[in-house]
Amino acid sequence: MEPFIHGIILAFGLILPLGVQNLFVFTQGALQTSLWQALPAVLTAGACDTLLILAAVLGVSLVILSFAWLKLTLIGAGIVFLAYMGWVSWRSKPDDNQVAGNAGLPPARQVMFAASVSLLNPHAILDTIGVIGTSSLNYTGNDKVVFTAACITVSWLWFFALAFAGRLMGNLDSTGKMLGIIGKISAVFIWGAALYLAGGMLSEL
Repeated sequence: MEPFIHGIILAFGLILPLGVQNLFVFTQGALQTSLWQALPAVLTAGACDTLLILAAVLGVSLVILSFAWLKLTLIGAGIVFLAYMGWVSWRSKPDDNQVAGNAGLPPARQVMFAASVSLLNPHAILDTIGVIGTSSLNYTGNDKVVFTAACITVSWLWFFALAFAGRLMGNLDSTGKMLGIIGKISAVFIWGAALYLAGGMLSEL
C-alpha cells in the first residue's frame, strides 16, 4: 500500500503545476467540438508520460541525457517547434473556427504538439528522473511495479480530467471570447517554455 500512495503523491506533485502540456490538453478539450475529438492530445500526453516514467524507473532516460549532443539536439528541436506552435495559437481566430465547426487542431497536429511538449522538454525529463526515478530506487520487485503503476495511473486520469474540464468550459462559452483568450494564454506559455529551453541550451554551450 505504501508504494501505491507514494507513487500517487509524487505523480500529482509533478503533474499538477500549470505547464504547456497541461494547458494544451485543457485547450484542446475546450476548442474541439466534442471530447472525443480531443482524444489524440490526451492519448499522446498519457503515452508520453508513461514512456518517461518507465524510462525514469528503468534508468534509461538518465543514460540518454548523458550524451550532450543528443540533449542539445532535443532542446533545439523543442525550441523551434514550440515557437511555431505559439505563433499558430496566437493567430487562431475562435469566431471563424466556430463557424467552421472545428476550433481545435486536427488529430495529427494534436499528436505532434503533445509529443513535443512532453518529450522535447529536458526540464520535465530531468524532473521525472530526479523525483520518480530516484524514488523508485527505494523499491524492488512487486513494490516497484505498484509504485510505477500508481504514477502512470495518475498521469492518465489527470489528462482525461483536464480534457473534460476544458470541454465543460467550452460548452459554457457560447461567444468564443473565452476561447480566444485561452489561445493567447496558451501562446504566452508556449513561448515562455521555448525561452526557458533556449536559456537552458545557452547554459549547456
